[in-house]
Amino acid sequence: MDRRSDAAAPPSTTLARDDAAGPDVPRRRRGHGAALSAQADRRAAAADDAADATHARGGDDAPHVRGERPGLPEGPGRDGADETPEAAMSTRGALAERGPVTGGATVPGPRPRPGRPGPAVARSGTAPVLAQIVLGVICAGYATGAALGWGSERLALVMGDFGLSAAALAACVSCSLYACVRESRFRPAWLLFAFSSVMAAAGNAVWGWYEVVLRRDVPSPSVADLFFLLFAPPAIVGLLVLAKKPVTRAGWVCLGLDAWLIGGSLLTLSWSLALAHTAHFDGESVARAALSLAYPLLDIVLVSMVLALHFRRSHVNRSAINTAIAALAITVLCDALFTSPLLRENYSSGQLLDAGWFAGSLLLAYAPWGARGGGDGAVPPCGQRLHSRPVAGSLAALTPYLAAAVCTLGILYNVVEGRRVDRVVVFTGCTVVLALVLRQGIMLLDNIALTHELAQKENHFRSLVQGSSDVIMIAAPSGILRYVSPAAAGVYGRDAEELIGSELASLIHPEDLGGVVHEVRRFLAASPAEEPTTRIECRFRSGRGDWLNVESTVNRHQGGLIFNSRDVTERVRLQAQLQHNAEHDPLTDLPNRALFTQRVRQALAGRRSTDPGTAVLFIDLDGFKGVNDRLGHQAGDELLVQAARRLQDSVRAGDTAARLGGDEFAALILGDGGRDRSDRECQVHEIADRLRLTLSQPYHLEGGNDVRVAASIGVAFAEPGISAGDLLRNADLAMYRAKAAGKDRVEMYAPQMQTEIVRRTELATRLRTALHGGEFALLHQPVVDLTTGRIAAVAAQARWRSTQGILFTPAEFLRVAEDGERTAELGRWLLEQAVEQAAERAGIGHRTPVSIRLSARRLLDRSLPLGSVEALLTRHALPSGSLMIELADSDPRISFDELEQRLVALRRLGVRIALDGFGSGYAAINALRRLPVDVLKLDRELVEGVVESARLRKITSGLLRIAADLGLQSVADGVDVPEQVLALRAMGCTHGQGLAFSGPLDEYRLRRALVRGEYPLPGAVPVPVGNRPSALPPIRSNNETPVPPT
Repeated sequence: MDRRSDAAAPPSTTLARDDAAGPDVPRRRRGHGAALSAQADRRAAAADDAADATHARGGDDAPHVRGERPGLPEGPGRDGADETPEAAMSTRGALAERGPVTGGATVPGPRPRPGRPGPAVARSGTAPVLAQIVLGVICAGYATGAALGWGSERLALVMGDFGLSAAALAACVSCSLYACVRESRFRPAWLLFAFSSVMAAAGNAVWGWYEVVLRRDVPSPSVADLFFLLFAPPAIVGLLVLAKKPVTRAGWVCLGLDAWLIGGSLLTLSWSLALAHTAHFDGESVARAALSLAYPLLDIVLVSMVLALHFRRSHVNRSAINTAIAALAITVLCDALFTSPLLRENYSSGQLLDAGWFAGSLLLAYAPWGARGGGDGAVPPCGQRLHSRPVAGSLAALTPYLAAAVCTLGILYNVVEGRRVDRVVVFTGCTVVLALVLRQGIMLLDNIALTHELAQKENHFRSLVQGSSDVIMIAAPSGILRYVSPAAAGVYGRDAEELIGSELASLIHPEDLGGVVHEVRRFLAASPAEEPTTRIECRFRSGRGDWLNVESTVNRHQGGLIFNSRDVTERVRLQAQLQHNAEHDPLTDLPNRALFTQRVRQALAGRRSTDPGTAVLFIDLDGFKGVNDRLGHQAGDELLVQAARRLQDSVRAGDTAARLGGDEFAALILGDGGRDRSDRECQVHEIADRLRLTLSQPYHLEGGNDVRVAASIGVAFAEPGISAGDLLRNADLAMYRAKAAGKDRVEMYAPQMQTEIVRRTELATRLRTALHGGEFALLHQPVVDLTTGRIAAVAAQARWRSTQGILFTPAEFLRVAEDGERTAELGRWLLEQAVEQAAERAGIGHRTPVSIRLSARRLLDRSLPLGSVEALLTRHALPSGSLMIELADSDPRISFDELEQRLVALRRLGVRIALDGFGSGYAAINALRRLPVDVLKLDRELVEGVVESARLRKITSGLLRIAADLGLQSVADGVDVPEQVLALRAMGCTHGQGLAFSGPLDEYRLRRALVRGEYPLPGAVPVPVGNRPSALPPIRSNNETPVPPT
C-alpha cells in the first residue's frame, strides 16, 4: 500500500503505483499476505485422476488422460444421465428408496433425516460463526468511522495510522500464538506470516509517529519504507512452505516456469502501462528510483506466487488457506485503488480506503483459527474433494496459458497503439514464450509417461478384477446389474453375460431381501465422509438352482453401487457345525447344559413364565458306574446313547431333552397354559414315571450283554419370579432326594429340601473350626477274637460333639467333609490322635494294635505323604505292627500300580493293611489280587444277613475260605447279635467287631476294658489262660503272607 503527499501521479495500474513528476518517493503501507495452511492429505484416494498425477509431477496443465476403472466396462448410464430410478421397493428398484449418490446420480436410499447435532459438532460449528460475526462487526465499525471522518482530523490520523498498526500487530500475535500451541509441520509458515505482519505494523507505526506525534510529512525515503519492503519476502517464503511440494525435479522446474509465466506476463503488462514511466527517473537518485520500482515489483512477485501456488494447495485446512488468500486479495485490491489518481490526490490517513487494509490484517489474524474441523489436521469429506478436483484441475491447467495470453496482449496493445515497444517488454515477452515452450515440452514428456503408467495400472487392476476369486458386480440405481466380473462363472455357476441385465433382487433369497434392503439404506443414508463399513450376508441363487451363502461389501460408484462378493457357504456350514457342537453333547447329540439352561431361561422369560405347568426333570441313571466298571467305558457310552434315544423319543416335540454330563440327563416340559396346578402336577408326574420305566428297561449292548439300570428323577415346577438357576437347583435337589430314598423313583421338589441344603452348608461352615476348636473326640471300638473273646485290636473312630452339645453321626460329618474338602484335614487328625493315644497305652503295658479307616484316594493324596507317616511313628516310638490302615473300597479311577507301591512302602514301616468292605465292591477281587493286604474285613451288609439268608451265608463262607487259603486274617464288621457270632465262628471267621461285644468307647472306658482283657462269647469253651493270644499275631513278612502274582 502506498501513500503519497503530492498531487501528481503517473498513469494508474492495479499492479504498480509511481510518481515520476512529484518529489516524493512512494510510501507503502502494507497489510498482511495469504496464509496457505495445509498438510499432506494422508487420506487421499489410492487412484487419483490424471490431473492429480500431473500436479505431483509438476505438469499442472497436462490434459487429463481419462480411463475407465480397470475391468469395469463403459456402458450406458455410466454417468447417471440415462438412468431413471424407479419407485421405492419396486421390482426394478427393490434395493432401497431413492437417495443421493456420489457423482450426481440418484441411487436408491432414504435421505438422512436432519437431526440435532451432538455437542462436539455444535461447538465446532458455532465457534467459527461467532468469530466471523465479531470480525464483521469490528470491520464494519471501522469502515463506518472512516466513512464519517472519525469526528475529528486528529482522530482520523490516529485510526488511520496506529489503528492499522494495531490490526497488523493482532495478526502477528495470532499467527505466532497458533504456531506455538499447535504441533504442525506448517509452523514455520505461520511464523513467517507473523514476521510479515510485524513489519507492516512497524511501518504503520513509523508513519503514525511522523503524522500524529511529530505532525509533519513522512520523509522519503524513511524507515517506514524499509519495514514495508520487508513485508513481502517472508510472505512469499511462507507461501512456499504451505504449497504442495512437487515430488520430482521436473515438478520443481515446472513450478518455477509457472511462476515466471505469471510474473513475466504481469511485468510485461505493468511495464507497458505504468512502470516504464517510473523507470525513467529524470535527475532523481538511483535509490529513489529503485524504491519506486521495488514496491510494484514485489507486488508482482507476491501475486505470481499466490497464483502459481493457489492450485497446489493441499486438501487439508482449506478454510484457513482461503481466508489468508482473501486477506491478501483485499490488501492488493486496496493497493490498486490507492494508485488511482482520483483517490491518491485526495487521500489522507483515516479514510475509507484504510478500512480495506484494516480488514485484510484482521482476516489474517482470523485465518489460522478459522479452519473447519479444528486446524491443520482437518480433512474435508472425500466427496467434496472429488467434486472440486475437475474444476481445480482445469483452472490449474489454464493458468500458464492465460498468463502467456496476457503477455501477448500487452505487446500487441503497444503495437496497435503505435507505441514504441520497450526493450524490457520484448525481453520479458521472449523469456515468457521460451518458458512456455519449455514447460509444454516437459508436459508432453510427462503426459507420455503418465499415459504409459495409467495403461499399466489399468492392465494390472483389470487382471486383478478378472482373475479374482471374488465376484465384482455393479448395480444401477434401478437394481439392474450393469457389470459382473468373470469370476461369477466359478462362484455362482452362471456366466457373467447371463447375469448382466438381470435384477439383483431376483437373485437374493426372499427371506434375506429385507435385511439386504435395510443394510443398503443404512449405507446410503450416511454421508460420503462417514460411510459405515457395510458387510452384507445373504443367500444367492446359483446356476444349479440351489442357494449359496454370499458375503458382500458395498461401495459407492458413479451411477450405482459396487458389490464385492465371495462364496462363504463352507464357512457358514462350519460355523453352524461349531455352534451345534458348542451347544450339544458330542456322544448323544442332545443339548448340553449350556443350551438347556438357555432354553429354560427362554421359557421362564416368555409367555410361559407364569405357566404353572412348566417343569424341569433331572434324571440320574442308578447303576451306570457298575456297568462302566464291569463292561468298560465303551459299553457305558453305548448305554448312554440308547438312554438318550429313549429320552428323546419320550418327550414331546416342543419339549427339550438334554444330557448334563456323565449319567445325568434333564428334560424341560413346557406347560399347556392350564391353571389347575394339581392336574398339571399329576400329568408331569405320570410323564416322569413313564420315563423312569422306559429308562429302566433292559439295554442290549454289543457283545450280547443285556444290562439294566434304574432312573432316579427329580421334578421341579416353575414358580412366578423364579430364575433358571433356582429352577435347575430345585430339580437337582429333588433328584438327590430320590437317590437317597432308595433310587429308582420320582421325587417332587419340596421347600424343605432347601432347608436340608442350608443345614449341610451350615454344618460345613462349622466343621472348618470344629477340628481346631477341640470339638472332635476319638473313640475306639474293640475287635474281639471270636475264639477266645480277647481284645485283639481297637478300631479308632471320630465323633463330633459341637459346643452346643449336638452329637453328629459319622455319616453326617463325613459327607459334609467330602463336600467341604475337609477330608484330608480330618484324616490327618484321626491318624495323629490314634497313634498318639496308642503310644500312651503302650507305655502303660497295653500294646493293643489300633486301626484307622482311610480311602485309597486319601492314601495317595499329597496331604498325607509317606514321610509324615514315618515321622509320626518314629516320634511316638510306636512298635511295629501296632498300626493298621483299613483301606476303603477303592475308586476304580485310582491307579492300582501307584496304590500298590504306596502300600508296600507302608508295610515296610511296620503298618499292617486291611481291605475294608470286602465282598461289596466290584473291584474287591482285583484289589485282593494286586494289593499287599494282611486282613480282610467283611462288609457289614454280608454280616447282617449271615443268619437269615442262606445265600449270604454261602457267600460269606466262600469269602472266609478265600481268606484262609491266602493266609489272611478275617474281621467281621457289624457283629451285633450273639447268633452272628456263632455263625461267623462256625464259618472260620477269626475276629469280630460290633455291638455284640461293645460299642465305641472313650479312652477311660477303653483302658478299663483292656485291663479286663476279654469279652464273654456265647457257647465258648474255656481255654487255659496260658494258651490265649494277647493280640493279633505280629506282622508277617511278604514271604510269610502269600500274595498271588499280578
